[in-house]
Amino acid sequence: MAWVAIILAGFCEVFGVAMMNRWQEEKKISIILFLILGFALSLALLSYAMNSVPMSTAYAVWTGIGASGGALIGMIFFGESKDWKRILFILMILISAIGLKLLS
Repeated sequence: MAWVAIILAGFCEVFGVAMMNRWQEEKKISIILFLILGFALSLALLSYAMNSVPMSTAYAVWTGIGASGGALIGMIFFGESKDWKRILFILMILISAIGLKLLS
């Protein structure tokens, strides 16, 4: 269950980052509330997961999901560069996170 919590925490992190970008485009109170909710839920799930998964592994996987997801959301929804080198490094982050899961 802890690994499910880490993955959900990563997705909540991505949601929070997407809301940060939305806030830059459109200043609405609802966007701030979603931003706060996304990050709060992300940290709560990460905290829960760290009761069973070592902190270093949990944090690395959570950060990897957040960084990769944020970059992918930027490329898909916000018109950021889709250069092959960028995609290669996103894949490297994801492979590293999977490797940490397999080793723990």
